[in-house]
Amino acid sequence: MQTSRRNFTLGLGAMGLSACTTGTGVLGPRAGSSSAGSSGAASLPADLRPAPNAGYDAWVASFRSRAAAQGISPSTLNAGFRGAGYLPGVVKRDRNQTEFTRTLEDYLAIAASDERVAKGRAAYARHRSTLNAVEAKYGVAASIVTAVWGLESFYGERRGNVPVISATSTLAYDGRRGAFFEKQLLAALKILQNGDTTASQLTGSWAGAMGHTQFIPTSYEAFAVDFTGDGRRDIWSNDPADSLASTAAYLSRNGWTRGLKWGGEAGSGAPGGSRLQPQAGGPVFNVTSNFRVIKRYNNSDSYAIGVGHLADRILGGGPLRASFPPDKYGLTKDDRVALQQRLTARGFDTGGSDGVIGPNSRAAISAYQSSLGLPATGDPSPDLLARLG
Repeated sequence: MQTSRRNFTLGLGAMGLSACTTGTGVLGPRAGSSSAGSSGAASLPADLRPAPNAGYDAWVASFRSRAAAQGISPSTLNAGFRGAGYLPGVVKRDRNQTEFTRTLEDYLAIAASDERVAKGRAAYARHRSTLNAVEAKYGVAASIVTAVWGLESFYGERRGNVPVISATSTLAYDGRRGAFFEKQLLAALKILQNGDTTASQLTGSWAGAMGHTQFIPTSYEAFAVDFTGDGRRDIWSNDPADSLASTAAYLSRNGWTRGLKWGGEAGSGAPGGSRLQPQAGGPVFNVTSNFRVIKRYNNSDSYAIGVGHLADRILGGGPLRASFPPDKYGLTKDDRVALQQRLTARGFDTGGSDGVIGPNSRAAISAYQSSLGLPATGDPSPDLLARLG
C-alpha cells in the first residue's frame, strides 16, 4: 500500500498540525477533537448524532446493492446500519477544515510538551513487555511506536467515539470525497463481517480514523494484526497491544530498517543520510531512511520530527539544543509564554502557557485589547507584552 495512512485528510493534518489538528492527526487534547475519548455516543455533541435526511436514506438504500456485490452479507449490512444515520457535524467539519501552517517550534511545543513526554515515559514503562515483544517481532523501536501512540491519541485517551459506519457513510453520501469514503465504509463493514469488533464498538474520529493509533479502515484491512492471539485484530480495546503491533507492522512493511535511528538534531551525533531545516533559522536535523518511513504514516516533516523527537524524550533525552528565531511578531517562545502567563494572571485566560498562540490565546488578547479600548486584533506583540508588565 503506497499511500500515506492518512493523506486522505487533514493535512495535520495532520497537525499542518501534522501539520496537527485533528480529525486525525491529532496531537491529543490540543488537537481539539470533539470526539475525544471513548465514553459512548451519549457524550457526542448534537451535530454528531444521527439526524433525519431523506437523501442520505436513499443513498444508503442504493449502496446496499453495491456492498452486496462486494461480498457484504445482508446480516452485516443490517447490523452495521442499525442505529446509524446522517451526521451533519461530520460534513461541517469536513468542509470547514482550516488550511494553515504551524511552525515546527509550535508543533514540537505540542507534540513533545512536558505533559506528553511524562505520559509517554509512564506508558512506555507500563507496557514495556508488550512493546519489547512488538519490537522483537517487527524490528520497529518501541520508543517510536510509543511516540506514534502519543501523537495519535494521547496514549489512548483520545481514540474517538463517533460511529464509523455513520461517519464514513455520511462522507460517502456527501460526495466531496465520495469514492474514497465509500471504500472506507466498505472496509469498515468488512471489519464487522470478520468479527474483529461489533457495530457499537466500531468508533473513531469524525473522519473514520480508529483506535489507539488512528487507522483508517482500509489501512486496518491492509496492516492490522492480532498480536494477542485472541482471534480478533482489536484496536479499540483498552488493551493497546493489537494497536501498537499494528503500527509496528505498518512501519515495518513500509520499509523500516531494524536498529537504525530516525535521525536527530545535527551535532548530536545522530546518523543521517540527509540534512533538514524545516524552519528557517531553527534547528537542523540529520535524518535517515527511517524518517521517511515515519512519513508514510503521516506525510509531514513536522510529524516525523515530532515522532522521532518525542521518542527520544521518552527514552530520557533532553529538549533540542538549538533555539528557534523570534516569530513574525518579534517574540521568542519565552516571550509568548510570559505573555500567556501575564494575560491569565490578569483574568484573561489563555488556556495554558505553552508559548503557542492559538485560538484561546488570541481570544484572551482580543479581550484584553478591548478592555483597554484598543483595536481587538488578537495579535501578540512586544508592546502588548510590555503593557502587561
